[in-house]
Amino acid sequence: MKTYNTVILGAGAAGMMAASVAAKTGNSVYVFDHAMAPGEKIRISGGGRCNFTNIHASSQNFLSANKHFAKSALSSYSASDFVGLVKKHKIPFHEKTLGQLFCDNSSQDIIKLLLDEMEATGVELALETHFKGVTKSETGFELELESHGKRFTVKCQNLVVACGGKSIPKMGATGLAYDIAEHFRLPVTEVRPALVPLTFSEQDKMMMQALSGVSTDAKVSFGKTAFDEAILFTHRGLSGPAILQISSYWREKQSIIVNLMPSINSFELLKKGKQTQGKKTVQTILSDHLPKRLVAELAPSSTFKGNIADIPDKSLHSLSERLNSWTLYPIGTEGYRTAEVTLGGIDTKSLNSKTMECKSVAGLYFIGEAVDVTGWLGGYNFQWAWSSAFATGTAISKAL
Repeated sequence: MKTYNTVILGAGAAGMMAASVAAKTGNSVYVFDHAMAPGEKIRISGGGRCNFTNIHASSQNFLSANKHFAKSALSSYSASDFVGLVKKHKIPFHEKTLGQLFCDNSSQDIIKLLLDEMEATGVELALETHFKGVTKSETGFELELESHGKRFTVKCQNLVVACGGKSIPKMGATGLAYDIAEHFRLPVTEVRPALVPLTFSEQDKMMMQALSGVSTDAKVSFGKTAFDEAILFTHRGLSGPAILQISSYWREKQSIIVNLMPSINSFELLKKGKQTQGKKTVQTILSDHLPKRLVAELAPSSTFKGNIADIPDKSLHSLSERLNSWTLYPIGTEGYRTAEVTLGGIDTKSLNSKTMECKSVAGLYFIGEAVDVTGWLGGYNFQWAWSSAFATGTAISKAL
């Protein structure tokens, strides 16, 4: 039986980050994961280039039952701090849009950064190693693990749970973090897929299938929350950044509002066109501002035929309402299969916001996606992984 100061469950972004920070003062740290390679979600993120942070990250970009919980960790280790680490490792990167930072080359650069940091601090990494159970002892924890058919036990003073949520099960994601929380009688908030495409009824889906592949900028709203980014029509429904963002807020049986021309009053545009370009069609005027396939679907020539001068204002007004305030009723989401993150998780009421340590179980920490802190699309969830991991790693290293 081997004994370590700290054992970390999960070799993802949060787990590997916490490991190197915790080990910097000489702590013995053991990281294990069931996967064949570390950082699998990092590898596939950002189209293979990893949107590793967002320069605008602050607590207002996160959803949680406690909107203030993330403030301490985010201020202690900010986006600029992680950018400094990226620069230290000489990784070329660029800002894409809205403060999103991506690797110029490959997401493998971020994985190598984390592995190099762990190697430099003497962290032990074990892959294809499965969690089988944990018990609390007087001096810490005893974990039963299995690797290649052989079971063994490791002991530790600190146990860090960094195995994420349920999103992207094909990558091996499970609800293990929540099971461990339940084992220690810790509360878990409702969990659900987030940053995920929305699905629709058969009638709406037929129209969206006809538009599959069409993308356009839009303002998508749910209640008082709105996002101005692109939407994408798919054969299943709607996707694209604005839809993924709003999916974290949307609830079943509720509607979303899609403004396809957020910077234009479409009725005034059509009215002016009627007065000054009367011989043009509605479709021609709208095609200067929207994809032609989308215009053909929303303003079909069978309904809006002939010159715009001959179209009644009432009909133009009805069309403009759909263009500027299209009310849609999703029936669900594509689920964890395509969700980028899991909304909800370990209730923050049970955690210390400065260290991520459980208030009722000394030495037990939860970090990253497993916690009820969910970021917007655009690098925010990676920043939460870095920040929460740094908080835990620092607390452990200082305790040595």
